[in-house]
Amino acid sequence: MKKLAILGASGHGKVVADCAEACGWESVVFFDDAWPARQENGHWPVQGDTAALLSTLAAYDGVLVAIGNCRVRQEKLALLTEAGATIPTIVHPTAVISRYATLGAGTVVFANAVVNVDARIGPGCILNTGCTVDHDCVLGACVHVSPGANLAGGVTVGDRSWVGIGSATRQYLSIGSDVMVGVGAAVVCNIPDGLTVVGAPAADITLKR
Repeated sequence: MKKLAILGASGHGKVVADCAEACGWESVVFFDDAWPARQENGHWPVQGDTAALLSTLAAYDGVLVAIGNCRVRQEKLALLTEAGATIPTIVHPTAVISRYATLGAGTVVFANAVVNVDARIGPGCILNTGCTVDHDCVLGACVHVSPGANLAGGVTVGDRSWVGIGSATRQYLSIGSDVMVGVGAAVVCNIPDGLTVVGAPAADITLKR
């Protein structure tokens, strides 16, 4: 029996678990630091906290981090990797992934997402429902491309950046690390590290928050 442990009993975690079952994982359980107050996550049990997971890694064929916060997801992924956990990649059966694309360990690709030729996806990324990552894109570690977002060819996205739902980018742009691209934004120029951009065309609102 293929057994998967997921760290992070969230709504996002439910989608990861559902995707994993669609990929043939026969047993899926959660771990979350809200345990023991939290005993279940939808259809799946929560069996302990991070420490409990670290002490039982050998019982699982794979371990994933399902935490939406990109920085926390990266920290937990590093912790599990250092502890020797097996970190799989999960790709929903309806996703379309070029055989010439690469996906980093711990990345999850949800239903109807598309990753085209020579795209390189870093570890711990979330390619959410129906998003597209076109040819020659390069995504750093723990990037989240939200549902329905579209990255045109040759776009680079730095570590821990979040590309908002329904947003779009012009081809061959650079989006820095720790960037937040807002819902429905149209990115038409390079975005430096650490900014929050919204609108069409996308404009910086970091200092206005």
